[in-house]
Amino acid sequence: MNSKRCDWPNNNELMIQYHDTEWGVPLHDDNKLFEFLVLDAFQAGLSWAIILKKRENLRNAFDNFEPIKIVQYDDNKIQELLNDTGIIRNKLKINATIANAKAFLEVKKEFGSFDKYIWQFSDNKIIVNSWKTLEELPAKTPLSDTMSKDMQNRGFRFVGSTICYAFMQAIGMVNDHLIRCFRYKELV
Repeated sequence: MNSKRCDWPNNNELMIQYHDTEWGVPLHDDNKLFEFLVLDAFQAGLSWAIILKKRENLRNAFDNFEPIKIVQYDDNKIQELLNDTGIIRNKLKINATIANAKAFLEVKKEFGSFDKYIWQFSDNKIIVNSWKTLEELPAKTPLSDTMSKDMQNRGFRFVGSTICYAFMQAIGMVNDHLIRCFRYKELV
């Protein structure tokens, strides 16, 4: 495999694996889209390396990221999550995950799928950028601003513009691999 990749994974094996196999790959599966929505919300204020390290624990704690189960969480389940040392124990993020599951299911009902809803923001196209350095990558864009506002109006939480842009990158709506990265051409 070509060792020319984006700089951000550094020498972290989990980050390299994620970069090489998931980041920027166009995603259209509703359950995986919800998983990334949850992971990106939990990442707020933390590093992605921490999220990847806790990903399996989060998956187990949150019933495989199944919104239909998450919307049924009660105070006992929330307390159980707050006591789970394997996850990020942040009550605001846990409550946001429950609110986001509700909003997610409402969007699915309205649009037929979350995929149809979320990809409408890019006109169902992949936005291909041509960055040479990590410093060029934006933290947010006018499009992520629009997505953020719309999602917030629908009851989603922890979906500020920066989180929405990270989500867009993760689900392949935006190809932000550096042009020298071997994944850039594979995903164009």
